[in-house]
Amino acid sequence: MPAPALPMTKSASALPTSAAGPPQGGGPLGGRTPQASSGGPSSPAGAPQGGGDHVTRDDRVRFDKWLWAARFYKTRSLAAQAIDAGQARVGDERVKPARALRPGETISIRKSGLVWIVEILALSDRRGGAVDAAKLYRETEASAKAREALLQQRRAERDAAPQFPGRPTKRQRRKLEDFLNEP
Repeated sequence: MPAPALPMTKSASALPTSAAGPPQGGGPLGGRTPQASSGGPSSPAGAPQGGGDHVTRDDRVRFDKWLWAARFYKTRSLAAQAIDAGQARVGDERVKPARALRPGETISIRKSGLVWIVEILALSDRRGGAVDAAKLYRETEASAKAREALLQQRRAERDAAPQFPGRPTKRQRRKLEDFLNEP
């Protein structure tokens, strides 16, 4: 049996505005009003609005966070481990993951035997798409040529290596046995 409805003693319009809160509408914004394009009280004037290229207005970003945002590593913890292991360096020097980066610095990243030497063009503390990440750095031409040469060498070695199709079939095993057991 449903509970009996209690009579309202005061209507919502009779309550003070602080108790009633803002009106909740059913529109696409849920009763909220959009902020002006000049930014709200929490965002500085001139700050980019929306989902732009995620470039920070700060002049510093942590090294591990930048590596993650530039999509060199899938997680910040993997980036921090690479920095601690000396696989990611700033200016050929080992640094800590919390080291602040600045645009114009050169970093080197070593992954799977490949080396990237890149110059930082922009800073970001948010991970975006691959197109946005590519705008954060520029690889040196010498690094790109060396990396491409190493990849071509690996491909050539892989193609020259004998390829075994896997475990022999029953028919192939019988042929091998007949060949080895011949007088």
